[in-house]
Amino acid sequence: MLTALLALHLPAVSPTTSNKQPQLAAADGVVALVFGSGESIWLARSKDDGASFEAPARIADLPKLLLGRQRGPRVAISAGTVLVSAIASAPGDLMLWRSSDGGRTWGAARAVNDQPSAAREGLHALAADAGGHVAVVWLDDRGGRGKRLYGAFSGDAGATWGRNVMLYESPSGSICECCHPSLAALGSGEFVVMWRNSLNGYRDLYTMRLSGGTAAGAAERQGAGTWKLDACPMDGGGLAVRNGRAGSAWRREKDVYLVEPGGPERKIGTGQDVALGANNQGWYAVWSSSAGIEAMLPGSTAATRLAPSGAFPAVVTTGGGVVMVAWEENGGIAAARF
Repeated sequence: MLTALLALHLPAVSPTTSNKQPQLAAADGVVALVFGSGESIWLARSKDDGASFEAPARIADLPKLLLGRQRGPRVAISAGTVLVSAIASAPGDLMLWRSSDGGRTWGAARAVNDQPSAAREGLHALAADAGGHVAVVWLDDRGGRGKRLYGAFSGDAGATWGRNVMLYESPSGSICECCHPSLAALGSGEFVVMWRNSLNGYRDLYTMRLSGGTAAGAAERQGAGTWKLDACPMDGGGLAVRNGRAGSAWRREKDVYLVEPGGPERKIGTGQDVALGANNQGWYAVWSSSAGIEAMLPGSTAATRLAPSGAFPAVVTTGGGVVMVAWEENGGIAAARF
């Protein structure tokens, strides 16, 4: 059985606020862990594939920073450049910070959305590949026609961005209003995006390929079942890529499901806030439950408890094939590696 090794525990950086909403990115031996605390965005770096981390450093202060329920900063690494994004409730713009020296210094923030305040829901995802291709997607409400899935793309590691692109609009008027999207890089400028849809009263997860800065295929529902719900569950899911193909993990009602490429949905536990990673051993689905942080690991038929308490796990695979998991725990951030 795979064994999780505790990588770090970051205590609260402020005596009055908790560390919240951790996110991870990795490339070339570097692992970046970003999180929010109050109205500040922080980054902890590892230069040894996640075996140890430097003390967290503050990237920026963002008044009215949105945190909680998957609203929080995101991080990606592309061609040696570290990118961090976040959204404030006012003015509601998706802001991006860029570091060309591995996260030691940062350039001025810039807004990615080209319609002011269009990203004020605060739910977004960021991903990048090694070739300098970067994608960001978010729930957008420009035009007052319900939430739609929008994106923006860069081919130079976030130095410049193309115009915003509407990627998906629900024929029922709005995608799910408060569930975060997920994004994963397939390589060579291609990505896959996942969001919770709202179609005729059903709130299921859908994925779609992105290529050349736009949608490159039909939206595909994940899993065989469906969830009829007259409300937003405020819960997205996780995406990961293995051998060039994307898998997904997500919640339907109280249960957690995993869909491997080309396979059927598989119930793996009970809980919410699912994240997904993968390496050459298989898929790593991690979620929060009443029992704490749980994971379905490669070769296992039952969930493994990683911690007796915690919430909002995030997963990344490092350049060396190590899978790292981070989550909120007792006001700080805990992390483990496989």
